[in-house]
Amino acid sequence: MMRKSFLTLGILFSCFSLFSQYISGVSVPDSNSVKITDESLSRVKYANEIKAEDLFGHLSILASDQFQGRETGEPGNDLAAEYIADQLTRQNFPTVGLENTYFQPVAFTFSSWEDPVIYVNGNRFKHLWDYIAFPNVNTNAVEINSNEVLFLGYGIEDGNHNDYKGKSVKDKIIMIYEDQPASVLDKSWSENMDRKLTLAKSKGVKLVMIIKNDLKAFLGENRRKVLGPMVELGMKTDADISGADHIYISTNIAKEIIGSKSKKFAKIRKCLTKKGKLKNLALPANIQLTASKRVKHLEGRNVMAFVEGSDKKEEVIVVSAHYDHIGMKGDEIFNGADDNGSGTSTVLELAQSFQMAKANGEGPRRSILFLWVTGEEKGLLGSQYYAENPIFSIENTVANINIDMVGRIDKKYSDNPEYVYVIGSDRLSTELHAINENMNNEYSHLTLDYTYNDENDPNRYYYRSDHYNFAAKGIPAIFFFNGTHEDYHQPGDTVEKIEFDKMEKIGQHIFQLAWELANREARIIVDGEIR
Repeated sequence: MMRKSFLTLGILFSCFSLFSQYISGVSVPDSNSVKITDESLSRVKYANEIKAEDLFGHLSILASDQFQGRETGEPGNDLAAEYIADQLTRQNFPTVGLENTYFQPVAFTFSSWEDPVIYVNGNRFKHLWDYIAFPNVNTNAVEINSNEVLFLGYGIEDGNHNDYKGKSVKDKIIMIYEDQPASVLDKSWSENMDRKLTLAKSKGVKLVMIIKNDLKAFLGENRRKVLGPMVELGMKTDADISGADHIYISTNIAKEIIGSKSKKFAKIRKCLTKKGKLKNLALPANIQLTASKRVKHLEGRNVMAFVEGSDKKEEVIVVSAHYDHIGMKGDEIFNGADDNGSGTSTVLELAQSFQMAKANGEGPRRSILFLWVTGEEKGLLGSQYYAENPIFSIENTVANINIDMVGRIDKKYSDNPEYVYVIGSDRLSTELHAINENMNNEYSHLTLDYTYNDENDPNRYYYRSDHYNFAAKGIPAIFFFNGTHEDYHQPGDTVEKIEFDKMEKIGQHIFQLAWELANREARIIVDGEIR
């Protein structure tokens, strides 16, 4: 009795942190509680249809070399979509997509630079070393030549602070700081560079050079964006770009531009900092910028399977996973078995179990949409598209259950494979969190780790998978994840390293959660705030 009380106190203490708004500890199941395994219960019977051997069957195909890493916009991604759709056909799912298919078309624009180069006073500076230009927010400016750069302070026009006042900037290159003076209280000038760039475009500015004090750190923050093609939703053209052409420059380029005017520049900067007033400073500098873009428009596909509910069929639960990965580099294939072949396969098994229940007259009260999204690795784009263009209304979407990387074991749990990280469960609905805990105590007995649910988690996983696009719309979302490993986004993320027995247990737990959400009398409450 003493042991049980001590264990319960330990669980409560580890689950709830007094110093964090969201739960961030570890919930360990009570070893004295009895797990419900009675297969006369429909929910247990159909959960047990999720089996390790079936998960292996799906994943060994999806993460094979034939699928070439399933990169968005590439043939391997299409093969994966077709494989999922073929499985849905075999299970007699009704079509809910475009033109009697399982697909929701998602348009993408890929843009990249063709050998960009800039010369300042005859000295060549390197892209991604001395300066950064993002192709998706710059027009296809093949060549810019100028003998002058106009220093324009912060590039702000706000109340009493007007850097443009009395200055002719049409068809000129301007150089600005990225922040703002203390006298300007509206922080959006420094928090949203688009505002400065839209203003510059309205003034007819040819090019904005933004001084970046730590360009190396900025490059690190945007490495995934700039080292490959930029990918956006929709068929984008230069006409869609709202701001002026611009580049982020290092202090080395800024010093080269300032040149012999350094003393005068220092005085003007001092005056600007102290008084918020800018005197005109035209800097004689020979600028030659060559930058042309490669633009490619492609159409990807989200894949959908629908199990219609009974008396509460207008309300929908979305169970999601992304099926894309990062493709190939040269001859190396990044198969993405864990990321996210594991989630893709788990959602396939979940869908098939619910469809089996439906076929046997034991289907859910609420409807369930099983959603495999593309473009996650390009910035959560497939789920963003669905959230903005839902097949079923956002207002009637009860919850999102998202599964991303549940096939491996991280270092923390090397001696305890029966765990899963849970993220987001209490952020919009404390009831969703409580239901997930109850399902675990009754049916699953996994260790539920909320470490990455901490509001101050430096990894920011809450913002890095597809559930976030649902949460941003006010839909309670819960994300299941097993942590990273040495093969994350590496060629070594292959099928033979997957723990299928572990995947089976996690899949069965998620089934119980989805079953409960779909069949309980009341829709779960939303008592959190969108952040």
